[in-house]
Amino acid sequence: MQNNNKSKIYLNRARENWIADRLTKEFCGFNTTKTTKFISQSDKIWIIAPWVWKNISKKHLINKKVVCTIHHIDEQKFDSADLKDFKDRDVYVNQYHVTNDITHQKLADLTNKKIVKIPFWINHDTFFNIEDRDNLRKKFNLNSSDFLIGSFQRDSEGSNLLLPKLSKGPDQFIKIIEYLNKQYPNLTVVLTGWRRDFIINKLRSKNINFRYFKKINTKISNELYNCLDLYIVASRVEGGPMAILEAGLTKTPIISTDVGIASDILSSESIYNMDNYKSAKPNIEYAYSNSLKFTQENINNEYLKMFDGLYES
Repeated sequence: MQNNNKSKIYLNRARENWIADRLTKEFCGFNTTKTTKFISQSDKIWIIAPWVWKNISKKHLINKKVVCTIHHIDEQKFDSADLKDFKDRDVYVNQYHVTNDITHQKLADLTNKKIVKIPFWINHDTFFNIEDRDNLRKKFNLNSSDFLIGSFQRDSEGSNLLLPKLSKGPDQFIKIIEYLNKQYPNLTVVLTGWRRDFIINKLRSKNINFRYFKKINTKISNELYNCLDLYIVASRVEGGPMAILEAGLTKTPIISTDVGIASDILSSESIYNMDNYKSAKPNIEYAYSNSLKFTQENINNEYLKMFDGLYES
């Protein structure tokens, strides 16, 4: 095994203000002695943002050990060009990392390389429960009597913001909201982030109340979770989503389709499909206790072991 006192990991950066950039910052901050900002000083490369892998010089990919994270595989969009890109990159990859069993199964059909499953971590200093919900709602001018449902994930295609990003299930989200809007006349949908055009247009057309917080940081995100009565994940395909862990740690009631890490974190009664979503029920304490297992402090050593395993025969 490599002498890890001198071993350094380099993470490729997406530079897109997306989850991969946040994870890169957190991993490097938590492992300052084991990571480097300079690829020339590394002996291991973590391709945490595989869609920009070609930004890495081939000489480094050839001469260093390479771990590549595959966040998810959307079979509806995985075309011949994607397959070619995968095969071109696979030549340089020593080992793959995935965050859930579904992606593991799909990836195993594409490569004979070793695949390690480790869910991403959650930062407990960033996401946590705040009991003073009334004052939080006042801060954001949210009605204390409203039933607030959150959705903090992109829902529109970047190439055409009028088109739904079907992997995220915005059409399914709207169907559930239409049902709940009849159950809760005071319902308001809380949206954050970029590319929310599809859901916003649908909510407007159906006269369903919503509030949109476009530019927020993680502090505000944490506070908004703590304002909610329910968070809904309606995705068809996911690597995470991180929203499940974030809702779990903030003790936000959450229901989700059976995607990504949902079955690792949520109780079976909280996981639904479009035939039984009306009976889905949040289990706050179950989600909270499981989310605690994936704080950065608790799971960091699993990642270090993954990189140590690169040198095992």
